[in-house]
Amino acid sequence: MTSAAALTIAIPTLPGADLGRRFSALERLYGVAAARRIRQAHVVVVGVGGVGSWAAEALARSGVGRLTLVDMDHVAESNINRQVHAIDATVGQAKVVAMQQRIAGIHPACVVRGIEEFVDADNWPGLLGEGGPPVDAIVDACDQVRAKVAMAVWARQKPGVAFIAAGAAGGKRLAHRVDVDDLTAVTHDPLLAQVRNRLRKEHGAPREGRTMGVACVFSREPVQSVDASCATVSDGSLNCHGYGSIVSVTATFGQCAAGWVLNQIATLSSQAG
Repeated sequence: MTSAAALTIAIPTLPGADLGRRFSALERLYGVAAARRIRQAHVVVVGVGGVGSWAAEALARSGVGRLTLVDMDHVAESNINRQVHAIDATVGQAKVVAMQQRIAGIHPACVVRGIEEFVDADNWPGLLGEGGPPVDAIVDACDQVRAKVAMAVWARQKPGVAFIAAGAAGGKRLAHRVDVDDLTAVTHDPLLAQVRNRLRKEHGAPREGRTMGVACVFSREPVQSVDASCATVSDGSLNCHGYGSIVSVTATFGQCAAGWVLNQIATLSSQAG
């Protein structure tokens, strides 16, 4: 894998799509060189659900030239409350396909590859294939501990690849409590706590007082779940039908992850220039 500064992908101009006009705001925000790197970047989004779908859309709306989407799941009616690609017309469709079709209407020149698989410790990073375009950044928006650990271990050995892991957005109500920090500083997130513990116990990651080099998006709000009777709400363990979720929180997670990635690509561009 190579850094964002080394990657070059030719972005074609399609009839009817004025990409310069469409994404001109990025040049005014990041500068011409950094915006160019964003347009040339290849970002992988693992997990295209309540967090990953919003991250993928934000990256496409920011002009990212190549996206690889990894998810084996299909759109369900219960996804409609929080996933950007979930509407009546896409129920039953593979999530990566639904997202590909949505991005086509946003950024028609974006090269979108869908991989219908779940990441696990055995197939990562081979799932991305050999000889493909270099990866500049990865958004880990999956909810499986083993997969998250496998990606984090790999990412810690790839300093040229920007990597951010999303914590658990379920059981959270307050979008303004969402934050981005190193994994060592994450609080109120049992999912990322498991990842942190495994990295320390099984992979020699540093203990307290030193950063792990794994950026995370998470919420500092205590987890909210219903009690066993489903009649009241408490800050506690998983009960009844599990953690609820709301789009204002899941979308914020995805937007924060995408924004962090874009800033990393722009920063690498600035340093290289």
